[in-house]
Amino acid sequence: MSRWQKTFESNERLFWTFHSMGWAGFALIYYIGSFLHDVRPIWVFIILLNAYAGWLVTIPLRYIFRRARHLSPLKMLGVVLLACYVTALIWAVIKNINYWEIYKHGYRPDAWYMYFTNTINSMIMIGCWSGLYFGIKNFQMLQKEKQNALKASTMAHQAHIKMLRYQLNPHFLFNTLNAISTLILLKENETAEAMVSRLSNFLRYSLDNDPIKRVPLSQEVKALRLYLEIEKVRFDDRLEVEWDIEPSCEDALVPSMILQPLIENAIKHAISKMEQGGRIAISARKFGNDLLLDVADNGPGADIKDGQLSREKGVGLVNIRERLQSLYHRNFAFSVEHNQPTGVRVRLRIPSELKECKL
Repeated sequence: MSRWQKTFESNERLFWTFHSMGWAGFALIYYIGSFLHDVRPIWVFIILLNAYAGWLVTIPLRYIFRRARHLSPLKMLGVVLLACYVTALIWAVIKNINYWEIYKHGYRPDAWYMYFTNTINSMIMIGCWSGLYFGIKNFQMLQKEKQNALKASTMAHQAHIKMLRYQLNPHFLFNTLNAISTLILLKENETAEAMVSRLSNFLRYSLDNDPIKRVPLSQEVKALRLYLEIEKVRFDDRLEVEWDIEPSCEDALVPSMILQPLIENAIKHAISKMEQGGRIAISARKFGNDLLLDVADNGPGADIKDGQLSREKGVGLVNIRERLQSLYHRNFAFSVEHNQPTGVRVRLRIPSELKECKL
């Protein structure tokens, strides 16, 4: 069933439910009001007939009003008033016939126009019905506009996250392909081939994951290991990696590819500048309702001001901060610190959300 069909059926059910409940409420109030007068038991039957007549004669108003909504305001007002008056007139005649022909046992008024008495009272009731109809329709329109605005905002938000996420791929590809090109120039074909193979596996993993969805930390670690295998082709024994991932953190959800730019920065600005190579330490642990992620290196360090690097052309760290802001708003922390005794440490704090288990 299409979305249009579902919406149509929902509106149909809503109209008939409110329409029937409204006239049932009219009959109940009319019946309660009859207690103030001394009426015969057959009056209950008259009330039901009048309510049923009102239920019938107001149905065409729905379709008239639906068309009138597409007219100019002045024309719409004219059509609505005319339709309400004609409907009220018809209903008044039916009520008078019920009263005189049934309740008064065939009584005939002295003049024919007496059948049109109490039209004003009928007009008030039809006006209330029309007011409720337009009120509910306007409320539905406002809700729909609000939903459309929210949907548009959500789509823009998701597009922004995707843009930030895919922004990393060209940045990473440039560095990796440049390294492969260098290996080819140096005639190290086997090493270049191994690097291309690992790059293919890493990119396949990267592209298979939806940037909007968060992934388990164990899956992120798997991606990082693929990436580090690529880098180890370049650095061989000069690159040492330490993992300290608490088992309780493996199912925690994190933004996909959130740590890769941090490791890439550590390799580019620390490991690659050290003749003897260096070490990168990656850790994850829980603290209360938060997940704490650390990426540290033992490189020469960097110029850090107010918890941020002072590099002007960096893409990775700015990208991470914007992604975290989009995903968690203010419920996150991201800082860069001096590592002890040397190097840089990047800390992330995000809410600890567990992977949902499918039953």
